[in-house]
Amino acid sequence: MVAKEEPIVTEAPASVSKSERVYRTLRERIQEGQYTSGYRLVLDQIARELDVSPVPVREAVRRLEAEGLVTFTRNVGAEVRGVDVGQYTDAMQTLAWLEGAATGLAVTHLDGERLARARSLNEDMRDLLGDHFDPVRFTALNEQFHRVLCGACPNEHLLGLLRREWLHMSLVRRSSFAAMPGRPAVSVEEHDRILALVTSGAPPDDVERAVRDHKLRTMNEYLATRGRTSRA
Repeated sequence: MVAKEEPIVTEAPASVSKSERVYRTLRERIQEGQYTSGYRLVLDQIARELDVSPVPVREAVRRLEAEGLVTFTRNVGAEVRGVDVGQYTDAMQTLAWLEGAATGLAVTHLDGERLARARSLNEDMRDLLGDHFDPVRFTALNEQFHRVLCGACPNEHLLGLLRREWLHMSLVRRSSFAAMPGRPAVSVEEHDRILALVTSGAPPDDVERAVRDHKLRTMNEYLATRGRTSRA
């Protein structure tokens, strides 16, 4: 007699603490751009909206402050932190070299399934271009594209470094494409060229250089845009 398979028991949503629920909600709103740089987090207002006391809201804000997403000033309150240009530059430079190296090493291990997935993601990015551009969605697809290519890298230590930097970048940047209206279309074209290099059997060094330059061009465009904005 075949033993009856036990049902999988999942954690009930109610088991999530109020502080954790508030933290997840606020973090999601910051990551998705609903709360932009300088947005004031009024604790009492958030508490009423989420039907909790101010205590779990205060605890959630402290966690967000520790992650660098929020700044808290005595007698002023909490507000969403803007992108730190120095941290952004450091993170992008690091990712440029790590993603370039990982993709170069992955070239001989990229199978048809991974390449098809990368092409599909790039087409999804292309579909977002236009009047209804969604920078948050575009940023998420962009990261997935590079994760797919880098995922075939046989060097697990390098992949571990990359995962930590991707997480760090998600805290530093959120979405920078919103500030660069001309960059998304160019980025998609550069993805096309990277895929063409891979499928044509180009030397790994050429693929590595193309990925690195692609990332650095995004960084340089963002910094140039910030410079123009600050002078306006």
